[in-house]
Amino acid sequence: MRRTHLGFMHSFRQPFSGVTISPKFCHSKVVGSRAMSSSVSSTKSQYVYGESLAATADSDYKMNGLTLKNRISSVKERFLLDAFDDEYGGVVVDHDKLPSNPNAFTSMLRNSLSDWRRKGKKGVWLKLPVEQSELVPVAVKEGFEYHHAEKGYVMLTYWIPEEEPCMLPGNASHQVGVGGFVLNQYKEVLVVQEKYCTSSNTGLWKLPTGFINESEEIFSGAVREVKEETGVDTDFLEVIAFRHAHNVAFEKSDLFFICMLKPLSDKISIDNLEIKAAKWMPLTEFVEQPMIKGDKMFKRVIEICEARLRHRYCGLSPHRLVSAFDGRPSSLYYNVVDDDDPSHSNCTAEFY
Repeated sequence: MRRTHLGFMHSFRQPFSGVTISPKFCHSKVVGSRAMSSSVSSTKSQYVYGESLAATADSDYKMNGLTLKNRISSVKERFLLDAFDDEYGGVVVDHDKLPSNPNAFTSMLRNSLSDWRRKGKKGVWLKLPVEQSELVPVAVKEGFEYHHAEKGYVMLTYWIPEEEPCMLPGNASHQVGVGGFVLNQYKEVLVVQEKYCTSSNTGLWKLPTGFINESEEIFSGAVREVKEETGVDTDFLEVIAFRHAHNVAFEKSDLFFICMLKPLSDKISIDNLEIKAAKWMPLTEFVEQPMIKGDKMFKRVIEICEARLRHRYCGLSPHRLVSAFDGRPSSLYYNVVDDDDPSHSNCTAEFY
């Protein structure tokens, strides 16, 4: 992508003198110890720093004997925000080069929007760091909309074409959670009681659960959550099932992956910040809890897990592959059944 560096008025040490340069006229004026002259061959005038200069693209400006090509064009660029083109016909503003003065930002933002509109640009992405939060109301007043926010910044967007529907992608629509189904050789399942829960879940023994961190794999997140809450080390085996729900937290959708894990240790050491208690509980006792027994969805999850133990069901295992679309490795979850050699199937793995 071509990157355009557009600073803010830093290349001019001296302001123009306020003298209008007429066509076909060469003017010279001493500014301090510096001499400035201009030779103009057109009748078109432009205003720079509020002063009128007769100039066109073929104008030559001389400063201390040096000829500067297209000086007016360069000056105009100094009033635009630094930005680079994205691959979808839009622009991304360089947040590292934003002016600190709100008035300067207002002027440059307006000029930039006009310039992008003239060039046929579509979407504009404007990232404002928390250190420059005073620029947020300026951008909103100019028509920018909130897209998302993180601890250190807020992202705003602007859709330029008025005759076209906005094609900018929305903010992340889902949160991703995992639950670890860990069964030992005695057919005991690893369960926890949470310190903070609704009154209806008080006293409930449940699977260790939690959210996937940013850039974290599902399989590594499941292992981490079990370790954090119970202190038990595990190996990831399979995704047994996943649930898709909507309007869960902050009106976002939720993906929850139930993962089968193989225990590598049995000693329990709970996380005192979140967990009230943890233990190994007989599977038969676990499924007889009123909340579990009365929940159709979780009852089906337990049935699936039991079917997997009897090798009558096969979950999804991660396989690292590189896609030609981005050239980067990622995880594709699927199961493998080799008709010629059933032992090559991931469905034959034992859990204890």
